[in-house]
Amino acid sequence: MAGVEMSVEPDPGLADTGDLQYDLPDIFTLIGKAAMAAKRGWILSIDEVQYLSESDLSALIVSLHRMSQDGLPVLLVGAGLPQIARLAGEAKSYAERLFHYPAVGALDAVSARRAVQRPILDEGASISSEALDLIVERTRGYPFFLQEWASETWNDAEGPEISLRDADRSYSKTLSSLDRGFFKVRIDRLTKGEVQFVKAMAHLGEGPYAMADIARTMSRTPSSLGPSRANVISKGMIYSTDHGYLDFTVPLFSEFMRRQG
Repeated sequence: MAGVEMSVEPDPGLADTGDLQYDLPDIFTLIGKAAMAAKRGWILSIDEVQYLSESDLSALIVSLHRMSQDGLPVLLVGAGLPQIARLAGEAKSYAERLFHYPAVGALDAVSARRAVQRPILDEGASISSEALDLIVERTRGYPFFLQEWASETWNDAEGPEISLRDADRSYSKTLSSLDRGFFKVRIDRLTKGEVQFVKAMAHLGEGPYAMADIARTMSRTPSSLGPSRANVISKGMIYSTDHGYLDFTVPLFSEFMRRQG
């Protein structure tokens, strides 16, 4: 049987130390020079940045710092939970000078209404103002929840105009779908002890939550809950909003936990 084999001899001494903090900048430099020669730019997109290890994040920051110093057309667009600014600063102290950290949160009421209404109008249908108000209010403008509820309402509506009754009727189905998927995937990451921690948070009402209040609810001392707090933060469920205060990273998660009893 005939075949074709191709191979490339590696350039010795280039990105072969086995240490990412030395190798990754070399790789970025080659990419950046190639992009510059082609009069193009190169953008690296990374989602869930908070799950990078400290060493990987440090190597990434070092690489981008070199790109900045050398004036090469390489950019990073990253997305993640609110703690990524702190994590980047802990990995490399100069990270704050390299990046901008724009907050991406819920849509305002006008934008949320438009996000639901526009696709419906584009399909030659309509939705009542009351139905729009209900969807925007209960989702608090969180884009994914808007999408899920609007989709269920669209599928369940009986006529060309989506009414308040249509939206209200599809709410329980939307919650059930989110509970089985979106929320359950997150709670399944936690140990039993960590679940008790987030349950205590949820039963305090809406956040942010003081660590002292969480400890009091669990009949524990704040210091004894340190490991649970750190683990739940590392799993992306909660984040520190201020010294001694926590909140859920996912909107409406506290309501989900209260529904679990």
